[in-house]
Amino acid sequence: MSETRSDGELLRAIAADRDRHAFEQLYRRYAPWLTARLRGRCADAGVVDDVVQETFLAVWRGGARYRDEGEVAGWLWRIGARRLVDAQRGDGARGRLRQMLARLRHRDEVSAEDRVLAGVEHGDLAGALVRLSPELRAVLQATVVDGLTTREAAVLLGIPPGTVKTRAMRARKQLREALA
Repeated sequence: MSETRSDGELLRAIAADRDRHAFEQLYRRYAPWLTARLRGRCADAGVVDDVVQETFLAVWRGGARYRDEGEVAGWLWRIGARRLVDAQRGDGARGRLRQMLARLRHRDEVSAEDRVLAGVEHGDLAGALVRLSPELRAVLQATVVDGLTTREAAVLLGIPPGTVKTRAMRARKQLREALA
């Protein structure tokens, strides 16, 4: 088959025929992009590599079904981001500090953003964030850090938009109380 098959054609071939060639094409097309995007959220390359593999394994096994809604890249991102959240659950402050240090080691010069984040990581806000549940932190990550809309965060996290709004409200309330 042609090397220029569309994403939809590749996914149909994977789902219907378990077409290894189609799977390899899809992987080559999106794995580097997904890896780079996930590294923006997690500096632990081992965790990111595992999440990318789990994402594509879900596609191959058919556990993740594409329904011709939206871009394939967005669909793969949602799968990968959910798997990353699962991988980071329970990681706590020590894991976030490890990620931040890993980011800092890979740069010649520390950016202003990293200096601010380092201050946040060790200040009152860090303690308040650590005490939030992983579900509330995930909503804050998606809506505040990543700048997603409520609807986009809902799709990314696999929860209804109303739940995103409720969790964001609860997170803000808990942060206000902790920082008061």
